[in-house]
Amino acid sequence: MKISSIMVAIDFSECSASAFRYALDLAALFPAKVILLNVIDTRHIERIAEFTGTPLKEIQGKMMHSAKTALKDFIKKWNNTKASCAAEVAAGVPFHEIALKARKDKVDLIVMGGYGQHGKGGQIDEIFFGSTAEKVVRLLPCPVLCVPQ
Repeated sequence: MKISSIMVAIDFSECSASAFRYALDLAALFPAKVILLNVIDTRHIERIAEFTGTPLKEIQGKMMHSAKTALKDFIKKWNNTKASCAAEVAAGVPFHEIALKARKDKVDLIVMGGYGQHGKGGQIDEIFFGSTAEKVVRLLPCPVLCVPQ
């Protein structure tokens, strides 16, 4: 088994911090590059635009800028190994963007939290349609490791 690249889906939750630390440990063993990806859900952008009357592009631009800053801070906070990490922010439906980026970069392993910012259960979408992690598993041929908090 050869693992040369590991993608970590980051939503800034404690669970994604655990996934990041786990990915760093794996990257040191193999050695592999680590790619962090944060996805801004466009469905949230649309709701904000509808509520505030602000243009979609303006909201998305502000959210992308904020997410890039938060991702840099996240890496500083949780990367105790000081390993080099690539970081990217995308906008779209999270499971779809994760799958697209993983295929584009030909990653060997995806590491993500078992649940995200909204916690364990409670979200109607998750109850009826499955979690982001579950959808990613169905879409990709590479292994997906779900890490609990």
